Amino acid sequence: MCGILCVWNTYSQTNKIPPEFGYVTDSLDLVVLEIRYASNHNFTGKPINGYQQPEAILSKKALQQLKKANEFFLRKGYTFKIFDAYRPQRAVNHFTDWARKTEDTLTKKEFYPNVAKKDLFSLGYIATKSGHSRGSTIDLTLIDLKTGRELDMGSPYDFFGEISHHGTRKISKKQKKNRKLLKKGMRKFGFIAYPKEWWHYTLYNEPFPNTYFDFPVR
Repeated sequence: MCGILCVWNTYSQTNKIPPEFGYVTDSLDLVVLEIRYASNHNFTGKPINGYQQPEAILSKKALQQLKKANEFFLRKGYTFKIFDAYRPQRAVNHFTDWARKTEDTLTKKEFYPNVAKKDLFSLGYIATKSGHSRGSTIDLTLIDLKTGRELDMGSPYDFFGEISHHGTRKISKKQKKNRKLLKKGMRKFGFIAYPKEWWHYTLYNEPFPNTYFDFPVR
């Protein structure tokens, strides 16, 4: 039986993803992908282990609910931009290894200018396990279909700091309104917000609450 620290490796050496998972672009309309961890544009400054392709993968249960949320927002004139979805455990290990190398501050100015790298663990920005590896967590924002631009959420994706928290007082009324729009819409379809990251949502009653998968994103 798989426990809380289980890492599922069955599909690591194949070209398939588990049958309980699917690709976001196969289910959602007009969605935009910007999978940062498959590129250099992320807080490590390098592509992340396990991201072989810039794809977004989720459990099929999460995909069903995300599709409903997507349809809801499309009717309001918005669509999703997705930064990350399922994340292999090897990618989380990459993050933790990077965080322990306190001399590597290449991306500090963009992603954590006001936070000491040595404090990323204690502040909860980096951890040895991530809900993303369970397959039902997603990082996303909204795009206005009329302008093609992201809504202003007050801080960039993956910015480590108080301004990214849902309860921050450091953003404008318009930015708060945009965050509330996303949060309310996601909650309507069963996705729960993470207090420290306005972009981060996890499906309530996720199907694999105790399993941390490690098949590559491809």
